[in-house]
Amino acid sequence: MTEPNATFAATKKDKPATDWVAEVKSFAWLILAVLAVWSLVAKPFYIPSESMMPTLIKGDRLVVTKYPYGYSYVSPAPFHLVPFIHGRLFGRMPQRGDVVILKPPAEDSDYIKRVVALPGDRIEVRQGVIILNGVPVPRVRLAPAMIPIDANVPCATPSEAGFRKTEADGKDYCELPRFRETLPNGVSYDTIDDGYNPGVPDDYPEITVPEGHVFLMGDNRDESADSRVPEANMGLGGPVPWENIGGRAEFITFSYDGSTSYFNPISWFSALRHGRAGTSLRPQRGK
Repeated sequence: MTEPNATFAATKKDKPATDWVAEVKSFAWLILAVLAVWSLVAKPFYIPSESMMPTLIKGDRLVVTKYPYGYSYVSPAPFHLVPFIHGRLFGRMPQRGDVVILKPPAEDSDYIKRVVALPGDRIEVRQGVIILNGVPVPRVRLAPAMIPIDANVPCATPSEAGFRKTEADGKDYCELPRFRETLPNGVSYDTIDDGYNPGVPDDYPEITVPEGHVFLMGDNRDESADSRVPEANMGLGGPVPWENIGGRAEFITFSYDGSTSYFNPISWFSALRHGRAGTSLRPQRGK
């Protein structure tokens, strides 16, 4: 008759030991696979500022595809580990109106802006109006953008504070002046502009965009450090080399209002902004 303790000891002895080397290798392959997807296919992106309102607001999460313009030194994730290299593999120039992520020439960070001018274009900004190849870009004033005020959009910057409004529903909104621009290729998008303020960024002298460069602007014209703004002021300092473009923004996956807490799982759902998931970020044509 077998003793119970002997049976337990034999079972315990027969159980194979964990192969920690294999576990580490599997985890390493998983990390490499994620980095490969982020570098070659698509990556998530978080909107940290107001510079692209009303198209994008702080707290939006979106998908950026990496392949539409080919691959450059900023394509690998994390991109700041790779030194500057001229050119792109399978390169293709963005179209006017595309929303792109990029690495500023003087910083190791991600910016997100809209392409408004391509190589060879003459561009000027005069009293807030884009003059492209000698022709003002059409602007149509629309109803104000009503952006709900929350922790991520407190409507408290100097450009925004005067536009706070409480509606009949009792909710507070940032009621911002909105204009629809239409570029020469027929794409349209909405911008925020609270009026003419002399100097940068509402005035920018005419330049010709050099070969292999693009001119970028944020949709929130008074709060965007873009190609109009000097690098010393956290701007892009003029046209940006196309090698610095990391991908094209495609659509919003979800959006948070800033009230989440890591220690409160309920807030992960209650803080979601409704109605933003699935919003396309490709510019519209003929509108």
